[in-house]
Amino acid sequence: MTATAQPAVPSTSESPYFRWLQLAMGIVCMAMIANLQYGWTLFVDPIDAKYHWGRAAIQLAFTLFVVTETWLVPVEAWFVDKYGPRTVIMFGGVMIALAWVLNSYANSLVLLYIAAILGGIGAGSVYGTCVGNALKWFPDRRGLAAGATAAGFGAGAAITVVPIANMIAAHGYQQAFFLFGIGQGVIVFILAFFLRKPSRTMPPKRKQLHLPQTRIDFTPPQVLRSPIFWVMYLVFVMVAAGGLMAAAQIAPIAHDFKIADEPVGLLGFQMAALTFAISLDRIFDGFGRPFFGWVSDTIGREHTMFIAFGTAALMLLTLSVYGHIPVVFVLATAVYFGVFGEIYSLFPATSGDTFGVKFATTNNGMLYTAKGTASLLVPLASIIASNFGWQAVFVVAVALNATAALMALLVIKPMRRAFILGAEAPAEAHARDVRPA
Repeated sequence: MTATAQPAVPSTSESPYFRWLQLAMGIVCMAMIANLQYGWTLFVDPIDAKYHWGRAAIQLAFTLFVVTETWLVPVEAWFVDKYGPRTVIMFGGVMIALAWVLNSYANSLVLLYIAAILGGIGAGSVYGTCVGNALKWFPDRRGLAAGATAAGFGAGAAITVVPIANMIAAHGYQQAFFLFGIGQGVIVFILAFFLRKPSRTMPPKRKQLHLPQTRIDFTPPQVLRSPIFWVMYLVFVMVAAGGLMAAAQIAPIAHDFKIADEPVGLLGFQMAALTFAISLDRIFDGFGRPFFGWVSDTIGREHTMFIAFGTAALMLLTLSVYGHIPVVFVLATAVYFGVFGEIYSLFPATSGDTFGVKFATTNNGMLYTAKGTASLLVPLASIIASNFGWQAVFVVAVALNATAALMALLVIKPMRRAFILGAEAPAEAHARDVRPA
């Protein structure tokens, strides 16, 4: 296997604090696109109440959004790797604003679907660029950097859930789409002017034995030919399917359990169960991404996956049995999202560790398309729920997460180590052969 060796560059010319500023701006950009996914559930029932299109038809828009958000990331990432992040982020800001403005005027499913596609293109441009840029700036702290960046996407909706819900109740969902769409797009567009990639490639430092990192930069075609990539892809799909279903369906689930408007009091706060759950979910999701990224930098990627996936399975099982109890619903969904969001920090970090830095944005973008593949199961969840109840959906998600937890330790860990060592051995042997006497 031919690959590009990383240049031995000791440091970049930028201030050591500049990369942290880049990380912070990337986090803000991610927060501005969070509502496109995590705020969507607030709009489903109001749209259905106005047009009576049915939840399944409306949720197809969510699937189209996620598919375009993820499957086009490798294309967008190619532009980032070649030209830098600024232009791609600016384009994303325009697209996310246009998408929600169209949603505010959508009086047909076709227009709703077009808006979803435009929103997916914009969100993917921002998401793939910011995560890939973080991997390039922080080869020494990939888990933490990818987790912090992804936290902006996971927690970004937390501060706007209540304002959006209040605006929908007071002025209708159309105005909420319009005003928040314009605001989010403008902020992303402005921040794009200040984002850039490192001026030189920053090589990763060799970590502990439990955190293997390659010293070779694998090109995207080489990555696609490697079995470990597809095993990681499969596990990503298995875990993401349950999380996307929960994110898109949490409001319908709460309404079907007849607890959406039930008051829940925790730690001095009291609000309706659904609003409390969504707000707490976003906080836990946002906190979990950098936390588990940091944990994975310490104990290893696969061990962290096992802990997170196993906990997710336990929480989904709890929801299937006790989800009709308001306080259990709030707490179980919060813990679930706290461990679910780590896939968006662990898989980018694992990709960077396994396939190198130079093509990190494109390679991670290819892996991120697994989220789009998983989104295809979201409408299926509505169909299963209508025929067998939400418990059946939860049981399927439990099985997927439990299987993924075992695969992390028993399959991904040995395969990834063998891949890295197997690729580096010929390169090191060649270096010894050509070394002058």
